Amino acid sequence: MTGGLFAILDDIAMLLDDTAAMSKVAAKKTAGVLGDDLAVGAEKASGFHASRELPVLWAITKGSFLNKIIILPLAFLLSAFLPSLIVPILLLGGIYLSYEGVEKIYEVFFHKESHSHPVAAQSNDKQTILEAEIQKIKSAIRTDFILSIEIIIIALGTVITQPLMIQVIVVSLIAILATVGVYGLVALLVRMDDMGFYLIKRAEHKAKTLAIVLRRSGELLVAGLPKIIRLLGIVGTIAMLLVGGGMFVHNIPLVHELLHFLPMLLAEFLMGLLVGSFALAAKSLIPVNASSTS
Repeated sequence: MTGGLFAILDDIAMLLDDTAAMSKVAAKKTAGVLGDDLAVGAEKASGFHASRELPVLWAITKGSFLNKIIILPLAFLLSAFLPSLIVPILLLGGIYLSYEGVEKIYEVFFHKESHSHPVAAQSNDKQTILEAEIQKIKSAIRTDFILSIEIIIIALGTVITQPLMIQVIVVSLIAILATVGVYGLVALLVRMDDMGFYLIKRAEHKAKTLAIVLRRSGELLVAGLPKIIRLLGIVGTIAMLLVGGGMFVHNIPLVHELLHFLPMLLAEFLMGLLVGSFALAAKSLIPVNASSTS
């Protein structure tokens, strides 16, 4: 009886060791996409009144968890029974992300006024604010869904030769860490100004030298937040193009061959621009065709 118990404990220890080792490998493989997810998440969660940033971010986080709950079992089933469908699904996601990135660039150059004054941040009408929040939350969750697919597929690819139990534990762990880590960091970023105001207030009751340090640090955080949000908006757009284009570069051999002479990041970016431009052009034609046939 005792020998059987020790055998079970030994099996559990081996499983945990294998899981930890494979989790490290999977985390390294998905680090790039997680960085993209962070930039996109910060961009999607910004542009709201300060009192609404955390509630909006929490809504996006819950949507991200729901995305993972939907994707994880489907990924395991596809990997086991229909692995040929994984690449087409990734390519569809690449089209969507590329379209989102190109659309943002188009808005910056051709709709500067509406782009520089977000409705959610500027309007005093509660209904307008609510509608803007709902639309941005939906958009963020859709984008998270696509990025989650890539994160989960990459993680699954690193453990595809392992027993099913290790696959499930490792990929699920990466999925959970992706959501908690990404949106936890986004929450810290969007509340930088609160920390700055707190430091400025604390400086009032400290000795002169410490007060100067606290005040300057607080002012730096307050002044730096808008710049960081704008920077993350740019990084998030580039990230969507890189991830979207990368799905084509890495999953279509012909595209990889045609662009192999370019640095990988440049190839992914250009492919994202090309795919996104075609998608945006196609969408712009839909209303015209619909109205001409009616």
